[in-house]
Amino acid sequence: EPVPAAVLEHLERLALVDVRDAEGARRLRAAVRFAQQLHRLDTEGVEPMDSVLEDRCLYLREDDVTEGNCAKELLKNAREKVEEYFVAPPGNIPLPKLGESETFEQQS
Repeated sequence: EPVPAAVLEHLERLALVDVRDAEGARRLRAAVRFAQQLHRLDTEGVEPMDSVLEDRCLYLREDDVTEGNCAKELLKNAREKVEEYFVAPPGNIPLPKLGESETFEQQS
């Protein structure tokens, strides 16, 4: 069954991936098949989990910097960056440039 254009446009904005080309359409079909498999699972009586590691204690650690001053070196690995941040997810729809009047919040 075809997906309405409005739904495709909404998915593109959310995922930053163009689903109208062959690769995007293939990924969308795979995601829908996976979601359909999840809907068929019988979860009656299954308690929600806090973590996939529910049989282990999860400990928080101090967020101490042990090595530092390498942000510029790390950002060289970024496919795309804005200011001093990695751009994620790495989709094939460009993010708006800084200073453009329309923001993602206004688009959705």
